[in-house]
Amino acid sequence: MIASNDDLKRGVKASGPIPNPCLSYWQRTTRAFPHLNANRDENVPNECLYVIIGSGISGALTSFELTESGVNGKDIIILEAREAASGASGRNAGHVRPDAFRGFKHYSTFHGPEQALKILANERLVLNKVDEFVRKHEVQCDFNLSTTFDVCMTPEFTAYEAEVFEAFRKAGGDVSHVKYYDTEEAQTRTRIKNAVAAYEWPAGSSHPAKLAQWLLNAAIERGVTLFTHCSVSKVTKHDNGESWDIHTPRGNVTTRNVIHCTNAYASLLLPQLEPHLTPNRAQAHSIIAPPAFSGPNTLGSTFSLRYDLHHFYSLIQRKNDGTMIFGVSRGSPNLSPETLKGCVTFEDRSYNEEILNEALKQWQILFPGKDRDIAGRDVHGEGLDHAWTGIIGMTADYVPFVGPVEGMNGQWVCAGFGGHGIVKLILGKEWGETGLPECFNMNKERALKLASK
Repeated sequence: MIASNDDLKRGVKASGPIPNPCLSYWQRTTRAFPHLNANRDENVPNECLYVIIGSGISGALTSFELTESGVNGKDIIILEAREAASGASGRNAGHVRPDAFRGFKHYSTFHGPEQALKILANERLVLNKVDEFVRKHEVQCDFNLSTTFDVCMTPEFTAYEAEVFEAFRKAGGDVSHVKYYDTEEAQTRTRIKNAVAAYEWPAGSSHPAKLAQWLLNAAIERGVTLFTHCSVSKVTKHDNGESWDIHTPRGNVTTRNVIHCTNAYASLLLPQLEPHLTPNRAQAHSIIAPPAFSGPNTLGSTFSLRYDLHHFYSLIQRKNDGTMIFGVSRGSPNLSPETLKGCVTFEDRSYNEEILNEALKQWQILFPGKDRDIAGRDVHGEGLDHAWTGIIGMTADYVPFVGPVEGMNGQWVCAGFGGHGIVKLILGKEWGETGLPECFNMNKERALKLASK
């Protein structure tokens, strides 16, 4: 996550998910999920012990972890404003990519070097946990454990990465798993002609919608009930003073535990988050691999191709079918001010044509002479396949919101993170038992620090 841009955010009011969003590549390939529109016309129960708002990976994993911890699935419901896993979990670029060191400078500035080290250690741990979880439960989500390249495309960014790498190492950060390649070797290993340098470390990719759907299906099999197309308009204090009333178009449900897993949309129901949580529309494109990236020529690693911190492109190639997913950051200097401003929005019904054209042009710069321009197809069916957008949440201090909501006993938030840590808190464990960096905690100290920025 990167810090919000206050100038761009002005005038963008908190919102819930907009109806009829475009479909991502991932969603187009999982239309047979049996719970895609589960209970879309059913009324919600009058009461339930645990109510999770949001059915993406955070909400789905939270319900799964609650049942793993002994909670009866019948005491849990999930409320989703659109179809199952219709938010960022079903719209991202497919990376399972820990930051090895690059964020150390920014995290240190906001949270201090000790917390920065913990944040980056946690990123590496999450990759291991995903790999372990997928293998343990035999999750069919096309997870591929491989490596990733941070490719430095300019001398300036090469110098920046070298500086941060050294600062991280000197502070005690583990760099034993990171490999560095100078210009010639970087170009050979990455196949990027203009690469100045590159770093490589373990990472993975997956089919994110399949992962979220697997978690939802497992939770439903344990008795959890999913209500799709059931948006939440507000959460109010119940008359007994100890519970909460969750208001939906299909009735109100009273609960002692409200778990907000709505990420970029969290500030609609938790307005205290609005100054610190910015919606950002990202865009990705699926490409049917031309001969230069087909058969034995497929890419075995994932990529972040960086001109600077905010101007970059992401790329993965799916191991299963060879489809390539190419993402464009909103920091490209080639985009107009109108397009940049339009990226701070909750609008995800269509893709941006200018960003698509930027992706096509950049492809030719990164991979010159690799068959034809991907917009023009030598063979019908090759080249550009699909473009889509998704809304991600960016916090003002770079890290997720996790934990109890201050002053609202029984309400919890998990914005920008999975559910394994928050479940321990909900079930009465101490923060130290979550294994999460302390700066993720949604507490009064953090709120005061954010307010002072």
